[in-house]
Amino acid sequence: MMTVTTYPVKIRQRGQLTLPQSIREQWSTQDGDVMTLVQLGEFAILAPATLKTPALARQFSQIMEEEGISLADLLDGLAEERVLALEKQKKVDSTT
Repeated sequence: MMTVTTYPVKIRQRGQLTLPQSIREQWSTQDGDVMTLVQLGEFAILAPATLKTPALARQFSQIMEEEGISLADLLDGLAEERVLALEKQKKVDSTT
């Protein structure tokens, strides 16, 4: 279950605000980091704008290289998994 916590923040010159230290530590923010502000009617949600995809892609590529797995191997494995998943679904459908 997601915990909801509210923090009072004060708007300063030019609309600046300070994030509470606990949030800065949790998000590992540093001076100059870009954040994303989403407005929902009269509410706003502030979130780190860190893109996870490039980091995940680097990790995935590193694991593939360490394990000696090529893209072709992955695609072959995906095709095999798809066939197995369809066969499993057919068995489930036939028992209901």
